[in-house]
Amino acid sequence: MRSVDEQLGRALAAAVRPAPVRVAISEAQGLLCAEEVVAERALPGFDQAAVDGYAVRSVDVQAAGTEPVLLPVVGEIVAGSRQPRRLQPGQAVRVVTGAPLPTLADAVVPVGYTDGHQARVTVNQPVPSAAFVRRTGEDVQTGDVAVRRGAAIGSAQVGLLAAVGRAKVLVYPRPRVSVISLGDELVDIDRTPGQGQVYDVNSYSLAAAARDAGAEVNRVGVVATDSRRLRETIEGRLLLSEIVVISGGVGGELAQEIRSALSDLGDIDMTRVAMHPGSVQGFGRLGPDAVPTFFLPSNPMSALVVFEVMVRPLIRAAQGKRNPHRRQITARLLSPIVSVKGRRGYLRAQLLRDESNGEYLAQPLGQSGSHLLASLAEANCLILVDEETTEVVVGEEVQVSFLAQRG
Repeated sequence: MRSVDEQLGRALAAAVRPAPVRVAISEAQGLLCAEEVVAERALPGFDQAAVDGYAVRSVDVQAAGTEPVLLPVVGEIVAGSRQPRRLQPGQAVRVVTGAPLPTLADAVVPVGYTDGHQARVTVNQPVPSAAFVRRTGEDVQTGDVAVRRGAAIGSAQVGLLAAVGRAKVLVYPRPRVSVISLGDELVDIDRTPGQGQVYDVNSYSLAAAARDAGAEVNRVGVVATDSRRLRETIEGRLLLSEIVVISGGVGGELAQEIRSALSDLGDIDMTRVAMHPGSVQGFGRLGPDAVPTFFLPSNPMSALVVFEVMVRPLIRAAQGKRNPHRRQITARLLSPIVSVKGRRGYLRAQLLRDESNGEYLAQPLGQSGSHLLASLAEANCLILVDEETTEVVVGEEVQVSFLAQRG
């Protein structure tokens, strides 16, 4: 039986980051930047007012600390104004936030420091040079790196790219993941199951899990186990995917038929991994591009757990994430749990927080069977139990791995 770490290592070794593509910045959110974005212009591009007020020479209002200073207002500049204006000594110009400063002005007196008059303004407080002014290049200088290669592009990065005039940016695209369900007993959810048939759950849940991990997903759905049809479908998806996920057919005669049908596409290693649920699983690198291909159990909950442990880290690694794994913390157990000796347990649970001391608490869910998908839907973490532990009592500390945030 292969260890979890060894099986995961095989999968992560197959991670291939898709070639960078140039996209509109509106499409770049959530991706990693694949270039050093160098600013070709300063940000801000000109000295501008940071508040509504009056542009002045700071030396002309120094005396306002002891007595009011009266200045003539010789005009107004609004945001977006392209009319150059020159300030003379002893004058003020009314400005709004974002307006360019007139020549010789080195400060802005906020309206609240004055009587607010339009023709002659009384300044009641002095301001130092550069007060309430956004200086040229204060945020980004020409030649500065605005967004670095490898940086995750979030809303702030999109805004910064727009601010430096970049309409497109080179990014690492989301890895393409194809999800297939195998099983003659499966029907899609738009049909009524007949005798002995069940709805195809896995292609929907695994596709959702792949999207949650950051992949671009193609849910193929149910594929018949006929060898010719199966091979044609998988061979076609290998040409269009960085990762293929197949649920069903990991044991018994069906596993042998799958290996036979796909034998000339590459080696498929169907094996037992020292974990539960989802011990029986398969992995191979198929097609001319050696695409990582996972074979997961047909049991929906087991399939999701194996996806979480094996497939999700590969998707994250293919995106270039420095740490492809979920965050883990220590929590105190609220109910006893049992685990299988010799296998690493991944037990669904709810993670809670003790409001009195901030301690994390873990409440196990639905341990009575690996088929209980409803309990996984209620879970927000997995309790990790090492291979040598068979029982954990109430109050003991356990390691837990976060699942997707709820609510």
